[in-house]
Formats: sequence, structure tokens, C-alpha cells
Amino acid sequence: MIQISVLGYGTVGSGVVEVLNTNKESIAKRAGQEINVKYVLDLKDFEGDPIQEKVVHDYSLIVNDPEVKIVVETMGGVNPAYEFVKEALLKGKSVCTSNKELVASHGAELLEVAKKNKVNFLFEASVGGGIPIIRPLNQSLTADEIQEITGILNGTTNYILTKMSQEGVGFETALKDAQEKGYAERNPEADIEGYDACRKIAILTSLAYGMHVNFEDIYTEGITKITDVDIRYAKEAGAVIKMFGTSKKVDNKVFAMISPVMINSTNPLYSVNDVFNGIFVKGNLLGDVMFYGAGAGKLPTASAVVSDVVDAVKHLGINIMQIWSSKPLELADINDSVHRYFVRIPKEEEDKAREVFGAIETIDAGVYGDFGFITGEMTEREYKEKAENLIIRNMIRVAF
Repeated sequence: MIQISVLGYGTVGSGVVEVLNTNKESIAKRAGQEINVKYVLDLKDFEGDPIQEKVVHDYSLIVNDPEVKIVVETMGGVNPAYEFVKEALLKGKSVCTSNKELVASHGAELLEVAKKNKVNFLFEASVGGGIPIIRPLNQSLTADEIQEITGILNGTTNYILTKMSQEGVGFETALKDAQEKGYAERNPEADIEGYDACRKIAILTSLAYGMHVNFEDIYTEGITKITDVDIRYAKEAGAVIKMFGTSKKVDNKVFAMISPVMINSTNPLYSVNDVFNGIFVKGNLLGDVMFYGAGAGKLPTASAVVSDVVDAVKHLGINIMQIWSSKPLELADINDSVHRYFVRIPKEEEDKAREVFGAIETIDAGVYGDFGFITGEMTEREYKEKAENLIIRNMIRVAF
């Protein structure tokens, strides 16, 4: 029997305990032995919950117990999670986490600590919730050179944009609905401003190219400027608007960004709706691969954490190699990236737009006083220079 401990008995932590209890026998078969939760660390008590007999408030009880071989970190945030995880690794305990903030900030360092101590730092649940993507990048796609990773990495924003598209409501109405359904936090900033997705694409980019990407270096643009008018234009163009996290290698330069993007039905992520996530990976030999599923939620995320626990049990005393060095990866200047752009301006500026942008593809969405069009391909820098000559009501990058 393997003894493990869970740090944090919130949504994901309680889900981990539930998954281990519900699928106890099948998990034991896959792991080769039974897995038992010895301790649960939390600031609170849980009277009436059977877990209470395992609840402790002092982390030293866990980290200094030689019986505990694996620590599951589901606390969230960087501190004290970072200190707890690092100490566990140094004490010879493997760690499995769903904490994207921790992995994005300290992933390379913690992987190195794990390697030196012949244990494992595993974080499948930190990016796609229940979608397996970390393990495929580390193990299944190692023969390929990754050329692109593009994903709908945040279920909250995908739900909001889906509701706006399907019901024609405004951003604030869709956000309120997401909050009422529990898909969005009371303070939704991390989701709607793109910060959550930014950390996830930083992790994926670091793994894809084997060097550390600082999430603060990634251009990040949320969905707060998307209006019901933009949705009307997208529909008229046979398109939808999604928030993408993209990492792309072009001429040995790596571009990474988070932004809303207008796509049509030729894009594999077109039909990824509601709270679902989708991740598209392009390899130089393999071609295109899609990963799709529940990107968040208690049990899908907990299931991914438990899959890491099983992996850690099967590799006790053996470090699973993951290529992610602490050497920084210098991202290319986003102003050099090339896109087409949907642009919305006042109707009276139409002639000037044609003069400034040249050949454009117009979209008539029947919006009084508006003129909408899609430009040809150009760099971000070129677009900004041209846009200075016009009154821009909104701009959305186009991927078709």
C-alpha cells in the first residue's frame, strides 16, 4: 500500500479523494498496489465528512512522515505551495499538482529538484483539466518537432463566447450567466483577461521547446472588448470568435500569444463550445493532432491528478525525464507575427480604409453607421501603423 497526502481540500482536492474512493480497485490494478490517503492538509475542519479523521493543519507532519511517498498539491497559488512542494521533493517525495500558477512560475526548477532526488514532479492537470496533453508532449510526440500549439485553454471564456454567439447576448449578460452557473468566479479577471490561459500556453511552450518561457513575456489580450456587434459580423462571415492560446515556431522564432481570434469551419477548434477545451498540435512529421474534452471541473481535473499519482507509484525511485530546462526561451517580438485582421470602423471612414489597407474583404452585417472588413496578411507592426490613420472601433485577428 502506498501512502499519499493531499494539500488543500477544496474543489480539486476533494475530487482527488472522491476519484480514489470511487475507482479504488481499478486504480490499484493500474498502479500495481493500493493507494491510501493518509493525510489531508487544510486550514479548515470538515465536521461530518469522513475525511475529518485525516485532516491536519501542520504541513511538517506530512513532509516528515517517511510513510508518505507522494504529495498531491491542489492548494492553488504560488505561496505557500512552492515552499511545500520544493520541500517535499527535497525529502524524496514525488509531487502531483493541478496548480498552473506554480508550474508556470517554477516548473523548470522543480523538475530539476525532482530529477536530482530521483522522484517526480507531475502536472498533467495544470493545463487542460481532464484532457491529457502534458504526457503526450513528453512521451507520445517526442519523435516530432512541434511547429504549433493552439488551444482553447479556458472553459469560462469559451462558455461566454459560445453564449454570445448562440444567443446574441452581450458580454456582461453572458458573464453574469457564467457566474450564476458556477463557471466564472465572482472576480473573473484571471479568466476574462486571459491570465489563466497565458500560464497554460507558457507551460505548453516550455515543454514543446524544452526551455523556460516566462508567462509575463507572452502578449495577452482578453475578451472584454468583444461585443454582440462583433459577433454579428463573425456570423455574417460564417465564422465564430474564440479565445486562443497560440505558440508557433516560424523560421526558428517562437511566437506566443493569447487573444480572441475569428475562425471559420475549416479550423479544427471551430466546434469546441461551452466549457469544453480543445488543443491543436502540429508536428513536422506527424501533422495535425487534436485533444478535446472537459478542460475544468472537479472530477475531470481530479482524474488527471490521479493519473499522475498512478504514474508516480509506478515510477517510485525512478525519475520520468521531462525536457524543460531553466534556460530562458526568448520569444519573438509579437509585432513581427503575421495575421489577417477583422476591423470595425465608422461608416464614414470606408474610403480612407480602402486607401490605407488596399484590397480588403468587406462584411455587411447590417449594423447602422458601421463598416467592417478583413485585411490581407500583414505583420502586427504594419497593421498598427495603418490603423493609426483610422478610428478603430474594434480589431480581432483572423485565422482563415
